[in-house]
Amino acid sequence: MHNLRNRLAAYVPCNAQEAADRALMLRAIDELRAPLTRENGFAHFTASSWIVNPDRTRGLMAWHNIYRTWAWTGGHADGEADLLAVALREAQEETGIEAISPVSRDIYSLEIVPVNAHVKRGQFVSAHLHMNVTYLLTADDRQPLRVKPDENSAVAWLPLDEAADNRDEPFMAVIYRKLNEKLKGEIAK
Repeated sequence: MHNLRNRLAAYVPCNAQEAADRALMLRAIDELRAPLTRENGFAHFTASSWIVNPDRTRGLMAWHNIYRTWAWTGGHADGEADLLAVALREAQEETGIEAISPVSRDIYSLEIVPVNAHVKRGQFVSAHLHMNVTYLLTADDRQPLRVKPDENSAVAWLPLDEAADNRDEPFMAVIYRKLNEKLKGEIAK
């Protein structure tokens, strides 16, 4: 947990949203019980990936079964403080891509994501917050893809602007656009 706290403290936010979210994440590490596990039903850490092809023209997205929209890959820390390892594992599991690598080991983005109440695997899950750490990953867009039926029903490479055009979850569209702006160098990383 100490290493995660240091990485968050060293991260330079690109905007007011990231600065506010980073401050809350640092506070969560200091004050919340079990913020790396779902035992904390109010807020817990997750890791996501913005996966791009080598020429950075397309992003790899999965059709999320619960939210019925295209989404980045990612998942719960479940006690793991190495969130890059979580992001890589989830990206491989959710897309079938075997050769995937971080563009950098550094945090790419931070965001606190509200999660609406839902049913997952037959169990009710109360509304809560994901304290999300995002990593920029890259993979060859010619690799075979496969779905993870318990989480998604499609996986596809989408043009980056289309990947960010998430009309069903406006908050996520803002995040995806921010990730693309960072990729294009329009805002500092």
